[in-house]
Amino acid sequence: MNVWELIVIGGGPAGLSAAFVAARRGVRTLVVERAAHPRYKTCGGGLIGTSLAALAGRIEVPAHDLVDRITFTLDGRGGFTRRHGAGPLVSMVRRGEFDDRLRAVAVAAGAELRERATVRSVEQGPDVVRVRLADGEVLLARTVIGADGSSGVSARHVGVRHRQVDLGLELELPVPPPEQARWRGRALLDWGPLPGSYAWVFPKGDRLTVGVIAGRGEGERTRRYLRRFVDRLGLAQVVPTHDSGHLTRCRADDSPLRRGRVLVVGDAAGLLEPWTREGISYALRSGELAGAAVAAADLARYERSVTERLTPAMRAGRRLLDVFSQRPAACHALLATPPGWRAFTRFCLGQADFDEVVGRLPVRAALALADRLPGPRAASLVRVSD
Repeated sequence: MNVWELIVIGGGPAGLSAAFVAARRGVRTLVVERAAHPRYKTCGGGLIGTSLAALAGRIEVPAHDLVDRITFTLDGRGGFTRRHGAGPLVSMVRRGEFDDRLRAVAVAAGAELRERATVRSVEQGPDVVRVRLADGEVLLARTVIGADGSSGVSARHVGVRHRQVDLGLELELPVPPPEQARWRGRALLDWGPLPGSYAWVFPKGDRLTVGVIAGRGEGERTRRYLRRFVDRLGLAQVVPTHDSGHLTRCRADDSPLRRGRVLVVGDAAGLLEPWTREGISYALRSGELAGAAVAAADLARYERSVTERLTPAMRAGRRLLDVFSQRPAACHALLATPPGWRAFTRFCLGQADFDEVVGRLPVRAALALADRLPGPRAASLVRVSD
């Protein structure tokens, strides 16, 4: 029977990165994707420097805007805007186009692709892994990389456990030229009324991606926050081209990344930054690490690499989320200070992961101060910083 060296389940950034790396190194690779590219994906679509570095030499990023200014607000109050004069901080992409570029280069590297094929189960035998499709067909592989999202069959098979689950709601809003000009080159981040919540406006040419995220279990309050946010922006009458929601899941520290010959990457592994919930850079990097481990015939190497390269930043992000959830006003005020803005820009540019940012003395001192501040004092810092 036809046995693939590698089957990748899922054709998003994580799966296609794994397929690209493995196929380019001579691994006979098949990608199985339930939809057909290009397809819409609920995602902010902001590429930070870490993502751009992972993509260097692979694709030309299809950016619809390059953001060099960020406006920060605290539930609509205390707004201020900062500009990075040395160039863009974030590249804004539409996921349908972005993923399709990744698909093209993975196929050019030698990977084969089957679209509109839904995986129902994964079963491991002594020598092969059986991937069963919805139509009953069974595909065989020596190794499987699961990149089918946090609720996919791969995560269930491996036994991924999550420490944090959030609900994200997002609108794609077509806007007229005056509104496009208002937002060109500028994003908005609003720290929300629910613990750990925030909202965003990301410009993408003739449309805006507008969304909110908050902890699961606060569905109605999260929807209310989105409605209020859109109304404040003056966009309540715009009919969205997409109105969607999804759950983001962040892994527990001891959650498995592999079970036998099945590895999980990206969202399927629960790999994302806990505070911002940024996941594209983690998808690209974990996919690369998994593809390289398969090519080297050393699957344990993938687990070691994630622990060494990705886990420290996730732990630091969790520390930031804890402080932000308790003291959003203080965090808002700290971003207005030169050390806070420098730390934020270093993260956006990919010059430092959050573990490096949090390790710097000014940031450590600021976080320690925020931990001790009572609510009224934190709010007064916002007024001082305006």
